[in-house]
Amino acid sequence: MTLPPHIVVMGVSGSGKTTVATRLADALGRPFAEADDLHPAANVAKMAAGTPLTDEDRAPWLATVRDWLTNEARQGHAAVVTCSALRRVYRDVLREAAGGVTFVHLDVDPDRLAERMRRRKGHFMPPSLLQSQLDTLEPLEPDEDGVRVAAEGRPDDVVAETMRRLGAKAHGHAQ
Repeated sequence: MTLPPHIVVMGVSGSGKTTVATRLADALGRPFAEADDLHPAANVAKMAAGTPLTDEDRAPWLATVRDWLTNEARQGHAAVVTCSALRRVYRDVLREAAGGVTFVHLDVDPDRLAERMRRRKGHFMPPSLLQSQLDTLEPLEPDEDGVRVAAEGRPDDVVAETMRRLGAKAHGHAQ
């Protein structure tokens, strides 16, 4: 049996990754992980203090996310995970996961992102770091496996559009 690829729901903070990914995982019957929960404590403390992460800070975290996906594949599961995956080199690490990876880039207007982040309670990422994420973001390139989805509507509509855009790939059927 060939598994469908893992799905990495990516984008900057406030784009709706967790909401969309959890609903997508439920709809597809897949295991789910929140990559924010896989950050080392030092990364969380750094971000909570308003300091952007460096590539060196992100490297062990990205490896942990990749390894979680590989472990799921070895257990016979295609999974869904959230991960900002802001730069292509970060996505390259995730693509090393067993089972293959396709990306869903949630795209949201920067003003709406800022508004969402101001309203959000209990998250370690302060709104002051949004601009650094936007500056770092490298959108998916044409040769990368993935789709870009506008994530400004109702979550159920965004999930439905994501499923439509992923098509058979989400279910492991040939396209």
